[in-house]
Amino acid sequence: MRSAQFQAVFQEGMALVEEASSYLDSSGRQESKELDGNLSFAYATESMRLTTRLMQVASWLLIKRALNDGEMTIEQADKEEEKLNIYSSKPVQKVESFDELPETLRKLVTKSFSFHQRMQRIDEMMRKKDEDYLEEEVVESPITQQLAELELAFGRAKRA
Repeated sequence: MRSAQFQAVFQEGMALVEEASSYLDSSGRQESKELDGNLSFAYATESMRLTTRLMQVASWLLIKRALNDGEMTIEQADKEEEKLNIYSSKPVQKVESFDELPETLRKLVTKSFSFHQRMQRIDEMMRKKDEDYLEEEVVESPITQQLAELELAFGRAKRA
């Protein structure tokens, strides 16, 4: 992924993380206190899932940025991403009373699902590109081949 493209994705993802964090620490906290028992439980469930999903997003973005900036090798990034395992779980179904939750939480949950799915597609594209790069056959230039033959021929002549 080109650096400018990745930078835009990185900024968008981190902005979503910041938006959710800000909401959950301020107005979301107040809204959750105003909910009754079952709805309060649903809010806690969705906010925990949201936080977990966005921590995964932030971790993935930071790994990819380190890889993009040359601070990690593909192998190192792969090891770190195995810990994240962004493909391990299918999207979790929203709680039954999702539509009754505060609008801002619902929007953040929906945006996080959308970004997470996009992140998976980007990751698949990047992995394919990395695999293609690693599998490319190294072709020696004709000059290198000729130099090797000359060295071999003259090396034999010196010994004889």
